[in-house]
Amino acid sequence: MRFPNLFAAQFLAQTSRRRAPRCSNGGSNPSLEMFLGWKQFFATCREEPEELKDFSAYLDSLTNYEKSGVPKDAGTDSDDGLDLGRMRRLMTRLGDPQSKFKVVHIAGTKGKGSTAAFVSNILRAQGYSVGCYTSPHIMSIRERMTVGKSGDPVASKSLNCLFHKIKGQLDEAVQLENGLLTHFEILTATAFALFAEEKSDIAVIEAGLGGARDATNILSSSELAASVITTICEEHLDALGGSLESIAMAKAGIIKHGVPVRSSIKGLSMLDCRPCQVNDLVIQAQGDLQLSLELSDVHLQMLGEHQLQNAVTAACTILCLRNQGWQVSDKSIMSGLENTHLLGRSQFLSSKEADALGLHGTTILVDGAHTKESANSLMDTIQMAFPDAELAFIVAMARDKNHVAFAKEILSARRLAAVFLTEAEIAGGKSRTTSAEWLRDQWLQACKEVGIKSVQDIVPEEHHQMCSSAMRESMESSTHLVAEKSLAVAVQAAGGILGRRTSAGKKRPGVVVITGSLHAVSSVLRSVQ
Repeated sequence: MRFPNLFAAQFLAQTSRRRAPRCSNGGSNPSLEMFLGWKQFFATCREEPEELKDFSAYLDSLTNYEKSGVPKDAGTDSDDGLDLGRMRRLMTRLGDPQSKFKVVHIAGTKGKGSTAAFVSNILRAQGYSVGCYTSPHIMSIRERMTVGKSGDPVASKSLNCLFHKIKGQLDEAVQLENGLLTHFEILTATAFALFAEEKSDIAVIEAGLGGARDATNILSSSELAASVITTICEEHLDALGGSLESIAMAKAGIIKHGVPVRSSIKGLSMLDCRPCQVNDLVIQAQGDLQLSLELSDVHLQMLGEHQLQNAVTAACTILCLRNQGWQVSDKSIMSGLENTHLLGRSQFLSSKEADALGLHGTTILVDGAHTKESANSLMDTIQMAFPDAELAFIVAMARDKNHVAFAKEILSARRLAAVFLTEAEIAGGKSRTTSAEWLRDQWLQACKEVGIKSVQDIVPEEHHQMCSSAMRESMESSTHLVAEKSLAVAVQAAGGILGRRTSAGKKRPGVVVITGSLHAVSSVLRSVQ
């Protein structure tokens, strides 16, 4: 098969200034006190460690487009685009730390975080010291910067020390730029400084918004080992010019090649009581870009056809690095692919984590899908892993998403017992937070557009009484749409519905799926730590 997102780009071997170094469902219903305890726990866990208070406060004082939303045309190379010059001036003030190591630069609308994780872990499996910069984070801002041969998030102490070491230069830069340096620009500069200080052999850098004006796009050709583009879709239309064509132009700087790939998902196996997919992967390319790899029975913890595409993209990137002189064995490629996992991406909770949510024996999947495309990938993954399962979804989303298109993908499920539309704290506060009631209206519109008539719109007062015999009977034959503000209550109710649907001698499994926002996923993951 031929993957449309197989990329590639300026693979600079000879012109670089630095040579490659060698080297059973149905849980209990906890009390109101437990729900209140979760709320308090969520509030506590949102705080960064004491050592990072100064750094967090500094970042919070800057403009943060992750919270306020990215301005129209911000990523385009135009008068309305972000000023990349100020980022270059900042890096010069810091001594151009990005010139101290080679970089794999990854852009794209979807898949770039997973691809970055695959590439980083493959290089670490070979023994390289790797810095990896990604966004957003789930639990702590430290997740955005992983360092060394272990791939652990940067230690709070190390990040704090670095911040105070460079704070003087940051202050000068902010003042000289009239306070216009952004949260992402300062964070990106800090990451480059960290990787230089840690003496990284190579850094894997995920673009933020992407495009000509992205803060990560300050790298010269001599600093790049590879530039990669993953899939492009419509998520950032306004910021990148208004059309898929303009997004492709804004993501430019890469030369796309069709790379012939034969890959397949052979089936599923269990690893530590969680499903993983078994894959074969064959890459054979001739001509200017000569790549060759054949791997059998690769056990990916990252599920779905889309993650297989990301794994292939990562493998091709590594093969191009190998052509430049980087020593990476097939064994390291396989090990890196198999040991990659990301919080909140097709993540199945352990039985212990399910117990912490009060849903003993329930299969729980958390995934930060929030676009039509990612929802489609999520449904494909569920269909592959649990083709006959009864499903209960818990959805919280930001206001600036295409809710109807997202809902249509979820409503395609074969056995959809219930959808709980709930609320979670979204970056940007009330301006981007969607109420459960408004979200329900969007889903009812989606049901109307796809012609689904077997959905029951349940108001909160009714869903708290779902244990009544009449309600139980109606639940057996329809999908329930419930607006419930409390995420904790929604989790418990979803588990209860699946417990009743999959009881009474029925053999089908049940799966609770929490999705729509990484913020909702983050809240759940914090509660089970």
